[in-house]
Amino acid sequence: MAEDNFTSGVTTAKNSLIGNSSKVGFLYTSSVSNTKEIVKGVRSVTDIPLIGCTSSGALIVPEGIVASDHGFSGMMTMADADLQVGVAYHEGGKNARLIGRKVALEAVKNAKMKTAPAYFYMIASPKEEEDYLMGIQDVIGRVPMFGGSAADDAVEGKWKIICNDKVFSNGVAVCFFYTKNDIVTEFTGAYHETEISGIITKVEEDRTLVTIDKELSLKKYASWVKSSTSKLHGTNLLLDSILHPLGVKDQIGSLTVVRHPMIGNTNNTMNIGNRLVENTAVTLLETTTDELINATGNIVKLIRKELTTDPAAYMLVHSGARKLAIGTRLPEVHKQLVKEAKGVPFICFFTFGEYGYHENSANTCGGLMLSFTGFGKE
Repeated sequence: MAEDNFTSGVTTAKNSLIGNSSKVGFLYTSSVSNTKEIVKGVRSVTDIPLIGCTSSGALIVPEGIVASDHGFSGMMTMADADLQVGVAYHEGGKNARLIGRKVALEAVKNAKMKTAPAYFYMIASPKEEEDYLMGIQDVIGRVPMFGGSAADDAVEGKWKIICNDKVFSNGVAVCFFYTKNDIVTEFTGAYHETEISGIITKVEEDRTLVTIDKELSLKKYASWVKSSTSKLHGTNLLLDSILHPLGVKDQIGSLTVVRHPMIGNTNNTMNIGNRLVENTAVTLLETTTDELINATGNIVKLIRKELTTDPAAYMLVHSGARKLAIGTRLPEVHKQLVKEAKGVPFICFFTFGEYGYHENSANTCGGLMLSFTGFGKE
């Protein structure tokens, strides 16, 4: 990307627009970029509804991996005669669920519709994703969704959310899709379940796991992964748990949602990336770096089979922490995606939380997951 962020926004927009037919743009930038200037550049070229966020470290598009110490930007636009969209945002506040309701009502209004959408996309800042989601569903009901949390490069709060002309750090944005065309999401961690599990017996402030089976959680986890608590203190836990996270099942067993242990506290409790509930089971999951890489192509291939028409585009929400474990082998992910997309446009960005559903499960939020979505042609 050029150091002139405005010019980069102009170039990004011109490269992604589909003549005069584009109806919505999905814009992603680096957290080290001047995202406001990039948006101004995009806005100098087009006034279509715009939504997006900062991506952790890179983007992947068919042409390659987009990454630079000076920042980057990329955008995918959609043009479909049948498609109507409504985007809306709200900055964070005291009542995230109420904010979710307001955003949903505004998105319906902006789409010039009076009914619930067929599908929706959500971006939020890391922390209150579940509450925003509940508020949205208070208004539109259980509409299938995909999405992820805005991210930066080092979990330091430099993430940004984009909606139309607005760039902000804390809050939520949505895009409601009104269409008869097929949309399919696969939401998965693609981990293996081990035979090791326990009952969550104490949680504080929704995301601090205090005890499993009434034993301090970090001590319990360390015994499960054959490590020591001293080795898992601080952000060591975040890195060491990527291949061995925790999982919780939905009520019908259709989906195992990954819970990423993030911080090992000195009192031997753990901060987890998403909400936990006492008196539910948590299972130790496992995978390998090879399997993290292969999952990307496998999921795109599965989506292609599930679509009832040929795919028109793929939106690929990929965990930023998974990317950390993949490391220098990220080009192998690009190769997988290109192989399975078979010439269909896609954009893959990296988040600090992922959202979706599986079959008859409820919409939910997880970490260390893939929320890959395919859009069918008319």
